[in-house]
Amino acid sequence: MKRILTPKVLIAALIIAAVLLCSSLIYILVERPAAARLNQAAATSILTIIPAPTSTPRPMPPTLTPLPSTPMPSPTAAPGQIAIGVYVQPSTNGEGLNIRAEAGLTSKVLFSGFDSEVFLVTKGPKQVDGYTWWYLTVSYDVTRAGWAAQEFLTVIPSP
Repeated sequence: MKRILTPKVLIAALIIAAVLLCSSLIYILVERPAAARLNQAAATSILTIIPAPTSTPRPMPPTLTPLPSTPMPSPTAAPGQIAIGVYVQPSTNGEGLNIRAEAGLTSKVLFSGFDSEVFLVTKGPKQVDGYTWWYLTVSYDVTRAGWAAQEFLTVIPSP
C-alpha cells in the first residue's frame, strides 16, 4: 500500500498554510484599519441627559390642633390673685364651702369643699349676689366641680 503522507506532502501543506496565514495577516493590517477609520468618522455619538422625574409637592390641608383640656394659667394674673388656671383651696376654718351648680346664693348646692382639697379654677369670674364666683374642678374626680365664691378661696402654688 502506498503512503499518502510523505515528507514532501507535509512540507507542501505547511508552505500553503504559511502563505494563507501571511496573506490573511497582511489583509488585516492593510485593509482593515482603512475601513475602520471610515466608520469611526461617521459614527459620532451624542449624549442626551434626561433629568430624573421629580414629585410635585401637594399642599397639605391644615390640621386642627386640639386645645389643652386643662386651661393654661392667665399670664396677667398677679401672685396671690385668683384667675383661670390657678389652684385654690377653700378657707372656711373647717366648716366646708358650698360648691354650687350655678353662680349665686340661690343655686343648688352640689357638695361641700373642705379646707384641704385642691381645686383648679377653670371658668369665671361671674358677679352674682354681691360675690365674685369662680368655677372650680378637681383633677381626680370629674363629679366634683362647681361654682364657689371668691371670698372663701385661697390661692396656692401649683401642685
